[in-house]
Amino acid sequence: MSTAYRTTGADLIDPPRSCPDLDVRDLEKRTRLMRIVTRLIAVSDLGCREIARRAGLPAQKISDLLAGRLEHLSLDELRLLYRTINPEGAPH
Repeated sequence: MSTAYRTTGADLIDPPRSCPDLDVRDLEKRTRLMRIVTRLIAVSDLGCREIARRAGLPAQKISDLLAGRLEHLSLDELRLLYRTINPEGAPH
């Protein structure tokens, strides 16, 4: 009995969401954006609570970000924070 996995054309084009490569790419994007947003917060005249209010996020999310708890923020939330702090900046 063979335990080999048979791939179909659809598997090669659209890998399952649980594919480790997708998780790694998502983590890399979030890490890169986290570093940018953290630096922007550091040089911003806005306080953390004000940034959270303007972004429509709980202040705890900003605390998590500054503490390096990346798993508590989605890529969309990080993009929202970026646009809130740096509205004229290029989107990531």
